[in-house]
Amino acid sequence: MPVMRRYRPLPAVVFAIAVSALVGGLFGRSALATDDKGTEHYRAFSSALSAIEANYIDKVDSDNLVYGAVRGMLGTLDPHSSFFSPKEYAQMRERQEGRYYGIGVSIVSQDGDITAMNVFEGSPAYKKGIRRGDILANVEGEDTKGWTTDQAMRKLRGPKGTVVNVGVKRRGYDEMIRFPLTRDEVYIPTVPAYFMIDATTGYIRMQDFGENTDHDVKAALRDLTSKGMKRLLFDIRGNPGGPLDQAIKVANEFLPKGKMIVYTRGRVANSDQDYRASEDGAFLEVPMVMMANRNSASASEIVTGALQDHDRAYIVGETTFGKALVQSVYRISGSAGLALTTAHYYTPSNRLIQRPWDASFDEYLSYSLRDQDANKPHNPADLRHTEAGRPVYSGGGIEPDKRVSGPIEGFNPGRFGRMLYARSTFANYAQKYAAEGDTRVTQKSTGRTSVKPNFVVDDAMVADYKAFLKSDRVKIEDDAFAKELEFIKAMIRFEIDNAVFGIADARRHLIGADPQAQAALQAFGEAQKLTELSRNGRTKAH
Repeated sequence: MPVMRRYRPLPAVVFAIAVSALVGGLFGRSALATDDKGTEHYRAFSSALSAIEANYIDKVDSDNLVYGAVRGMLGTLDPHSSFFSPKEYAQMRERQEGRYYGIGVSIVSQDGDITAMNVFEGSPAYKKGIRRGDILANVEGEDTKGWTTDQAMRKLRGPKGTVVNVGVKRRGYDEMIRFPLTRDEVYIPTVPAYFMIDATTGYIRMQDFGENTDHDVKAALRDLTSKGMKRLLFDIRGNPGGPLDQAIKVANEFLPKGKMIVYTRGRVANSDQDYRASEDGAFLEVPMVMMANRNSASASEIVTGALQDHDRAYIVGETTFGKALVQSVYRISGSAGLALTTAHYYTPSNRLIQRPWDASFDEYLSYSLRDQDANKPHNPADLRHTEAGRPVYSGGGIEPDKRVSGPIEGFNPGRFGRMLYARSTFANYAQKYAAEGDTRVTQKSTGRTSVKPNFVVDDAMVADYKAFLKSDRVKIEDDAFAKELEFIKAMIRFEIDNAVFGIADARRHLIGADPQAQAALQAFGEAQKLTELSRNGRTKAH
């Protein structure tokens, strides 16, 4: 989500009073006329809280009561205004800052087991050989079965330079694998992969926005340029958004000084803002194709919309999510936080990207689960034009210049393929593989297979995957399996690469099979035309 940086600590008083103070701070004099009604509402809330605390059959946690009430209140407004408990607020800030001290593993609790979902490259866990899918079964001699993720995080994190001993259960190993891990600063990259596809084509994967995304993108662009990049494939598929200022800075890399990037309009003071490129971008002449999909949202839509409106990028993929609400984040009592919608944002051509929502938000929030209608009719009133006069439309996400359905890593599998992906069968299967020559883990194993970096998913590996599915009690539909074979082979390769060779290798190899990426690579002729249009526009302006 685009986040406008407005952290306003409020007095540490009763939480309901803090919320009332927040409302007053937001709406100023317009709130004075409702002071009497606000006081009445506060009294009703306080009386209800007191009655529950005094008379409910069981002892209650007043924090949970108040937090639940605030969430319920925000739930009547829009799909994105939200409340953060102190723990959630701290996690949100950590995600945006992109750094913490620990071992470098994101975890979930699955069937009572603390399981590694991601291992950040370069982290202590990665260097020692912890893998995605590993069960962190023992921490400092304690069995973690039944632990919450909070319990595990408190044990795994700590001061830089201190050691935490972790025991891991992994498929194919009879005994627990022991890892002494020295805690260090962990950097969570928002650009996890970039590389040269060929002698002149660079690729950047921007999967998120954080407080350092502009630096990550700029470093990637400079490195690719030094390697001969003449054109760029920019992948923001699945990017959920983040800080507004980072979206502006990323877009500015490709736009000349003074060009509008985004503007916001709202009802509170200072919500009407125009954001323009503050300097000439360093990459004005690089033809660019962007890949976006139904899960690209918010800040990623700002970048996509700005570059499309200024004819600086040719967009391939799906219509983006359509989230155009600016949340102002307020730190409130007890280190809790409030993300409140305070404005809409618009692209340079005056497009409102926000989709309308239904009363319960159900249809709105399930958008990415539904396939898109390529022939969706447009309201003539929504017609806008890019700087060079190309037609674009307002009122529901950024539509691509070339539509290629592909919600799962560029593919559009059927029901059976989507089930295999949703059940993590590819990632689980990848756990049996190790890189040839990897000596980080020395324990003996059974059923483990070593692979070289340029391995091929052959018929034997496909048959082995099928046997794995049967052992995991997955019902195999032979006709569907045959129909989805290219998707299945691509995902087997992608997950093994990701597990044993890293995300950059995984992305590099996936591009050769990814239908959206292949369509995007064929679109550089159109991107070159847009670059020339943009250049001509700059020449005329001068």
